[in-house]
Amino acid sequence: MVSDPSPPPPQALPLHAVFFGPYGVRAGWRMMMWTGAVVCLTIVLGAAVAAAGVRPSFAAQVGVELAAAVLAGWLLLVWMDRRPIGALGYAADPAAPRDAALGFLLGAGAIAVAAGVLAVAGSARWVADEGSVSEYVAALAGSLAFFAVAAAAEEALFRGYAFQALVQGIGAWPAVLLSSAAFALAHARNPSVDGVALANIFAAGIMLGWAYLRTRSLWFCTALHLGWNWAMSAVLEFPVSGLRRDVPLYDERSVGPRWLTGGDFGPEGGVAATLVILLLTVLLLRARWVRESATMRALRPLVDDRLLPRGEVS
Repeated sequence: MVSDPSPPPPQALPLHAVFFGPYGVRAGWRMMMWTGAVVCLTIVLGAAVAAAGVRPSFAAQVGVELAAAVLAGWLLLVWMDRRPIGALGYAADPAAPRDAALGFLLGAGAIAVAAGVLAVAGSARWVADEGSVSEYVAALAGSLAFFAVAAAAEEALFRGYAFQALVQGIGAWPAVLLSSAAFALAHARNPSVDGVALANIFAAGIMLGWAYLRTRSLWFCTALHLGWNWAMSAVLEFPVSGLRRDVPLYDERSVGPRWLTGGDFGPEGGVAATLVILLLTVLLLRARWVRESATMRALRPLVDDRLLPRGEVS
C-alpha cells in the first residue's frame, strides 16, 4: 500500500492567537495602540500648550511630540505589560550620568572624525565671521537645549515603546531594520535630501537601535544623538539633515563633490559620514563597556524577554 505523500491541510489559526502571543498582546496591536495614544496625546497637549499662550514654534512642537511619545509608552508599560515606567529607558538609574556622558562623547567624537576627514581632503574649511564670545556661548547653550529636546523626541518615537515591543515580538534584527526604515522615511522630505542621505540615516537608525539594545538606556541613545547633532551644528556649523543654524565668530564652507561632503544636506549626506557611522556601529556591537546596567536589568525592559544581558540575541 502506498501512503499519501500530500501534506495535511493547514489548521486554522485560533482567534485568540491573532491577538495574543508568548508575551501577551501581540507587538503589532500594541504598536497600533501606542500610535493611537501618541496621536491623541499630541492633540491634547498641543491644545494645552496653545491655551497657555506658548508661541507656536518648531521647538514647542517637538516638545509636545516628546511628551506624547514618553507618556504613551509609560501608559502601555504600566497598564498592559505590568512593568515600571523606568523600563522604557528613561529610568532614575545611577548609571544614567555615565551613559549620558559616554553617549555624548561618542556622538560628538564621531562627527568630529567625519569633519576631520573632510578637512584633510580640503572639502571643509572655516572662515571668520562677525559676533562676540558672549553671543557664541549663548548660541552653544541654546543649540544644546534645542537639540536635546529634538534628540529625545526622536529616540522616544523610534527607539521607545513601539520599537521595544517589536523587538520583544519578532526579534532584534528585524525590529532594528524596520525601525531604521521608518527613521529614514521620516527624513525623506528634509531639504536637499538624496539617496546617499537616506541611506546614511537608515544606517544611523541601525546604529542607534543597537545603542539602545546594548544598554537598554534611552539616556545613552539620546546623548549619542545629541552629541552628534550638537557638535555638527553648533560647534562645526554644518547643516544637520538639511537644516543650518548660524553660529557667531565663524562660518563653515564646504567645497568638493556632494557624494563626499553631503552638500547642503550636511555631512550626513556624504560618504565621510557613512564610514564613521559604520565604524561607530561596530564599536557599539563589540565594546564590552557598552552594556545594560544592573538597575535597568532589574526593571525588566521588554527587550530583555528576547535578548541576553549584553544585548545578544538569545
